[in-house]
Amino acid sequence: MHPSKPIFIIYTFLLFLPIFSSKSATAQEVEDEREFDYSKGGEKGPAHWGDLKHEWSDCKKGAMQSPIDMSSDRVQVIVQSGEIKRRYKPSNAIVKNRGHDISLQWLNNSAGMIKINGTGYFLQQGHWHSPSEHTINGRGFDLELHMVHVSLDPNVTYKIAVIALLYKIGPPDAFLNKLLKTVMPMADKLTESNVGVIDPTDIKMGGRKYYRYMGSLTVPPCTQGVIWTINKKIRTVSQDQVRALRIAVHDYAELNARPLQPLNRRGVQLYGPENTPN
Repeated sequence: MHPSKPIFIIYTFLLFLPIFSSKSATAQEVEDEREFDYSKGGEKGPAHWGDLKHEWSDCKKGAMQSPIDMSSDRVQVIVQSGEIKRRYKPSNAIVKNRGHDISLQWLNNSAGMIKINGTGYFLQQGHWHSPSEHTINGRGFDLELHMVHVSLDPNVTYKIAVIALLYKIGPPDAFLNKLLKTVMPMADKLTESNVGVIDPTDIKMGGRKYYRYMGSLTVPPCTQGVIWTINKKIRTVSQDQVRALRIAVHDYAELNARPLQPLNRRGVQLYGPENTPN
């Protein structure tokens, strides 16, 4: 798609934000796996999340749900530096087996932040979905990492910002190699373990292009008003690493990815320098 005028697109993106959600994204992800699951035909599967609790109604009725497919024919290109402003620092963390995923949680908002349009969002936690939840031009990937950030500013309407990284099978990921030493003894146990100081910058992103759109949490309560940033560069992870993450929460065959949701009226932007592949 031919690049559009950057100022117009940014203005349009910001102008339409209030239309999609009048409710601040303050609700956190449900951590008790017994309340929902990913079974296609089950009573607690994704098709029924919105019926299980009144406060989960966005899962069924929300018009800006995640994940989505980022198709080139509806992506607006914005030519700019393409650098995500990250200010992370090493901090104490715990690893938690939440039943439906493995979550790495930093303590006391001490792991630094990202900045989006001048607003700071503090890094809270990261967790993994397999296969990926987001797709690019209909293509899914083997793993997806969500790095969840929250704004502490009471005047900010959109409280949650998530950076997503996509992985395909290939050479192992160095960060996961270290983490799995703690994860494996926790297999199939709803428990947590202190892992000491973890540096978020050890999670390599790379690439200078990223997608951005307004969506929701991908697990109940499916709260809307989440700012999504998906790195366009596809990183690699080994088959053994994916297997380990799946076995840790359930059987290897068990998946923990929500199906794609309708785009509806939303726009998707692709930020980055011109004439660079990633």
